[in-house]
Amino acid sequence: MLSVQQLNQFYGESHILWDLDLDVPQGACVCLMGRNGVGKTTLLKSLMGLLPIRAGQIRFDGEDIAARPADVRPRIGIGFVPQGREIFAQLTVEENLRIGLSARRDGLKEIPERIFELFPVLKQMLRRRGGDLSGGQQQQLAIGRALAIDPKLLILDEPTEGIQPNIVREIGDIIIRLNREENLTVILVEQKLKFARRVGQHFHLMEKGRIVASGAMEELDEGLISRHLAV
Repeated sequence: MLSVQQLNQFYGESHILWDLDLDVPQGACVCLMGRNGVGKTTLLKSLMGLLPIRAGQIRFDGEDIAARPADVRPRIGIGFVPQGREIFAQLTVEENLRIGLSARRDGLKEIPERIFELFPVLKQMLRRRGGDLSGGQQQQLAIGRALAIDPKLLILDEPTEGIQPNIVREIGDIIIRLNREENLTVILVEQKLKFARRVGQHFHLMEKGRIVASGAMEELDEGLISRHLAV
Protein backbone atom coordinates (compact mmCIF):
# COMPACT_ATOMS: atom_id res chain seq x y z
CA MET A 1 0.00 0.00 0.00
CA LEU A 2 2.71 2.48 1.02
CA SER A 3 6.27 2.29 -0.26
CA VAL A 4 8.99 4.78 0.65
CA GLN A 5 12.27 4.59 -1.22
CA GLN A 6 15.53 6.46 -0.64
CA LEU A 7 13.83 9.27 1.25
CA ASN A 8 16.08 12.16 2.27
CA GLN A 9 14.93 15.10 4.36
CA PHE A 10 16.69 18.18 5.70
CA TYR A 11 16.01 20.97 8.18
CA GLY A 12 18.11 23.78 6.81
CA GLU A 13 21.53 22.20 6.38
CA SER A 14 20.85 19.43 8.89
CA HIS A 15 20.34 16.05 7.23
CA ILE A 16 17.46 14.42 9.16
CA LEU A 17 16.38 11.37 7.10
CA TRP A 18 19.02 9.35 5.26
CA ASP A 19 18.08 7.16 2.27
CA LEU A 20 15.14 5.79 4.24
CA ASP A 21 13.17 2.84 2.89
CA LEU A 22 9.84 1.71 4.32
CA ASP A 23 7.17 -0.67 3.07
CA VAL A 24 3.74 -0.92 4.68
CA PRO A 25 1.53 -3.66 3.23
CA GLN A 26 -2.25 -3.46 3.02
CA GLY A 27 -3.89 -4.38 6.33
CA ALA A 28 -0.74 -4.07 8.46
CA CYS A 29 -0.35 -2.26 11.76
CA VAL A 30 3.20 -0.94 11.82
CA CYS A 31 4.89 0.76 14.78
CA LEU A 32 7.71 3.25 14.19
CA MET A 33 9.83 3.43 17.32
CA GLY A 34 13.01 5.10 18.48
CA ARG A 35 14.43 7.60 20.92
CA ASN A 36 13.50 11.27 20.76
CA GLY A 37 15.03 13.16 17.87
CA VAL A 38 15.68 10.24 15.51
CA GLY A 39 13.31 11.55 12.82
CA LYS A 40 10.01 9.77 13.45
CA THR A 41 7.77 12.85 13.29
CA THR A 42 9.79 14.23 10.39
CA LEU A 43 9.08 11.01 8.50
CA LEU A 44 5.34 11.28 9.15
CA LYS A 45 5.24 14.93 8.10
CA SER A 46 7.11 13.99 4.93
CA LEU A 47 4.58 11.25 4.20
CA MET A 48 1.76 13.78 4.65
CA GLY A 49 3.36 16.39 2.40
CA LEU A 50 3.75 18.83 5.28
CA LEU A 51 7.49 18.91 4.63
CA PRO A 52 8.79 18.89 1.04
CA ILE A 53 11.30 16.08 0.63
CA ARG A 54 14.75 16.65 -0.83
CA ALA A 55 14.94 13.30 -2.64
CA GLY A 56 13.21 9.94 -2.85
CA GLN A 57 9.84 8.39 -3.65
CA ILE A 58 6.63 8.02 -1.66
CA ARG A 59 4.24 5.67 -3.43
CA PHE A 60 0.66 5.15 -2.23
CA ASP A 61 -1.46 2.57 -4.02
CA GLY A 62 1.14 2.56 -6.78
CA GLU A 63 1.16 6.34 -7.34
CA ASP A 64 4.17 8.51 -6.53
CA ILE A 65 2.75 11.28 -4.32
CA ALA A 66 6.05 12.76 -3.09
CA ALA A 67 5.67 16.01 -5.03
CA ARG A 68 1.93 16.41 -4.61
CA PRO A 69 0.57 19.02 -2.13
CA ALA A 70 -0.46 18.13 1.40
CA ASP A 71 -4.20 18.53 0.74
CA VAL A 72 -4.07 15.62 -1.71
CA ARG A 73 -3.27 13.09 1.02
CA PRO A 74 -6.68 13.00 2.73
CA ARG A 75 -8.43 13.03 -0.65
CA ILE A 76 -6.65 9.83 -1.70
CA GLY A 77 -7.39 8.14 1.61
CA ILE A 78 -4.64 8.96 4.09
CA GLY A 79 -5.84 10.04 7.53
CA PHE A 80 -3.42 11.73 9.94
CA VAL A 81 -3.56 12.28 13.69
CA PRO A 82 -0.61 14.59 14.49
CA GLN A 83 1.35 14.74 17.71
CA GLY A 84 -0.45 17.09 20.08
CA ARG A 85 -3.79 16.38 18.33
CA GLU A 86 -4.11 19.84 16.71
CA ILE A 87 -7.88 19.96 16.86
CA PHE A 88 -9.60 23.31 16.28
CA ALA A 89 -10.11 24.50 19.85
CA GLN A 90 -12.68 27.20 19.03
CA LEU A 91 -14.83 24.91 16.88
CA THR A 92 -17.36 22.47 18.27
CA VAL A 93 -16.87 18.72 18.20
CA GLU A 94 -19.36 18.53 15.34
CA GLU A 95 -17.55 21.22 13.35
CA ASN A 96 -14.20 19.47 13.86
CA LEU A 97 -15.65 16.21 12.57
CA ARG A 98 -17.29 17.87 9.57
CA ILE A 99 -13.92 19.20 8.45
CA GLY A 100 -12.94 15.62 7.68
CA LEU A 101 -16.01 15.10 5.51
CA SER A 102 -14.78 17.63 2.95
CA ALA A 103 -12.04 15.22 1.86
CA ARG A 104 -14.23 12.15 1.38
CA ARG A 105 -14.16 10.50 -2.01
CA ASP A 106 -17.83 9.50 -1.84
CA GLY A 107 -19.17 13.02 -1.12
CA LEU A 108 -20.91 12.01 2.14
CA LYS A 109 -22.23 15.08 3.96
CA GLU A 110 -23.21 13.58 7.31
CA ILE A 111 -20.88 12.38 10.06
CA PRO A 112 -20.78 8.55 9.87
CA GLU A 113 -22.52 6.88 12.80
CA ARG A 114 -19.55 4.53 12.96
CA ILE A 115 -17.48 7.32 14.53
CA PHE A 116 -19.97 7.64 17.38
CA GLU A 117 -20.01 3.87 17.82
CA LEU A 118 -16.26 4.00 18.31
CA PHE A 119 -16.30 7.16 20.44
CA PRO A 120 -19.69 7.54 22.18
CA VAL A 121 -18.42 10.54 24.17
CA LEU A 122 -18.18 12.57 20.95
CA LYS A 123 -21.91 12.22 20.31
CA GLN A 124 -22.64 13.42 23.83
CA MET A 125 -20.43 16.48 23.31
CA LEU A 126 -21.27 17.53 19.76
CA ARG A 127 -22.00 21.12 20.75
CA ARG A 128 -19.04 21.51 23.06
CA ARG A 129 -15.95 23.36 21.86
CA GLY A 130 -12.92 21.21 21.18
CA GLY A 131 -10.77 23.26 23.52
CA ASP A 132 -13.09 22.47 26.42
CA LEU A 133 -12.54 18.71 26.15
CA SER A 134 -10.09 16.76 28.27
CA GLY A 135 -6.85 15.59 26.69
CA GLY A 136 -8.20 12.09 26.19
CA GLN A 137 -11.42 13.36 24.66
CA GLN A 138 -9.44 15.63 22.32
CA GLN A 139 -7.41 12.63 21.18
CA GLN A 140 -10.61 10.72 20.47
CA LEU A 141 -11.87 13.72 18.51
CA ALA A 142 -8.62 13.89 16.51
CA ILE A 143 -8.90 10.21 15.61
CA GLY A 144 -12.59 10.61 14.79
CA ARG A 145 -11.80 13.55 12.50
CA ALA A 146 -9.20 11.43 10.66
CA LEU A 147 -11.69 8.57 10.32
CA ALA A 148 -14.32 10.96 8.91
CA ILE A 149 -12.43 11.01 5.60
CA ASP A 150 -12.92 7.21 5.32
CA PRO A 151 -9.17 6.53 5.11
CA LYS A 152 -7.44 3.53 3.62
CA LEU A 153 -4.36 4.34 5.72
CA LEU A 154 -4.41 5.87 9.21
CA ILE A 155 -1.22 7.51 10.54
CA LEU A 156 -1.00 8.34 14.24
CA ASP A 157 1.85 10.25 15.91
CA GLU A 158 2.13 9.47 19.65
CA PRO A 159 -1.60 8.90 20.25
CA THR A 160 -1.08 8.00 23.93
CA GLU A 161 1.01 11.05 24.85
CA GLY A 162 -0.43 12.82 27.89
CA ILE A 163 -3.54 10.63 27.97
CA GLN A 164 -5.03 9.05 31.09
CA PRO A 165 -4.58 5.25 31.31
CA ASN A 166 -8.23 4.28 30.81
CA ILE A 167 -8.42 6.30 27.57
CA VAL A 168 -5.09 4.84 26.42
CA ARG A 169 -6.61 1.38 26.70
CA GLU A 170 -9.75 2.48 24.82
CA ILE A 171 -7.63 3.95 22.02
CA GLY A 172 -5.67 0.70 21.84
CA ASP A 173 -8.90 -1.29 21.60
CA ILE A 174 -10.12 0.93 18.76
CA ILE A 175 -6.85 0.68 16.80
CA ILE A 176 -6.97 -3.11 17.12
CA ARG A 177 -10.61 -3.16 16.00
CA LEU A 178 -10.01 -0.90 13.01
CA ASN A 179 -6.96 -2.85 11.93
CA ARG A 180 -7.93 -6.46 12.58
CA GLU A 181 -11.70 -6.38 12.06
CA GLU A 182 -11.99 -3.65 9.41
CA ASN A 183 -8.60 -4.19 7.72
CA LEU A 184 -7.57 -0.54 8.03
CA THR A 185 -3.83 -0.11 7.48
CA VAL A 186 -2.17 1.72 10.39
CA ILE A 187 1.19 3.44 10.91
CA LEU A 188 1.81 4.32 14.53
CA VAL A 189 4.63 6.27 16.18
CA GLU A 190 4.63 5.20 19.80
CA GLN A 191 6.99 5.52 22.76
CA LYS A 192 5.10 3.25 25.16
CA LEU A 193 6.51 -0.21 24.55
CA LYS A 194 3.62 -2.06 26.22
CA PHE A 195 1.08 -0.24 24.03
CA ALA A 196 3.09 -0.81 20.85
CA ARG A 197 3.40 -4.52 21.57
CA ARG A 198 -0.31 -4.78 22.22
CA VAL A 199 -1.57 -3.11 19.05
CA GLY A 200 1.26 -3.53 16.54
CA GLN A 201 2.01 -6.44 14.26
CA HIS A 202 5.33 -5.16 12.92
CA PHE A 203 8.00 -2.76 14.16
CA HIS A 204 10.60 -0.50 12.58
CA LEU A 205 13.28 0.98 14.83
CA MET A 206 14.81 4.32 13.85
CA GLU A 207 18.24 5.64 14.72
CA LYS A 208 19.74 8.90 13.38
CA GLY A 209 17.27 9.20 10.51
CA ARG A 210 17.54 5.60 9.36
CA ILE A 211 15.56 2.44 9.95
CA VAL A 212 18.04 0.12 11.64
CA ALA A 213 15.88 -2.88 12.56
CA SER A 214 12.52 -4.29 11.46
CA GLY A 215 10.47 -7.39 12.09
CA ALA A 216 7.34 -8.96 13.50
CA MET A 217 6.45 -7.47 16.88
CA GLU A 218 7.26 -10.72 18.69
CA GLU A 219 10.84 -10.35 17.40
CA LEU A 220 11.35 -7.09 19.31
CA ASP A 221 13.68 -8.54 21.95
CA GLU A 222 15.54 -7.09 24.91
CA GLY A 223 18.73 -6.66 22.88
CA LEU A 224 17.00 -4.40 20.33
CA ILE A 225 15.21 -2.51 23.08
CA SER A 226 18.48 -1.90 24.93
CA ARG A 227 20.34 -0.75 21.81
CA HIS A 228 17.68 1.46 20.24
CA LEU A 229 14.97 2.35 22.76
CA ALA A 230 16.40 2.44 26.28
CA VAL A 231 17.21 5.92 27.58
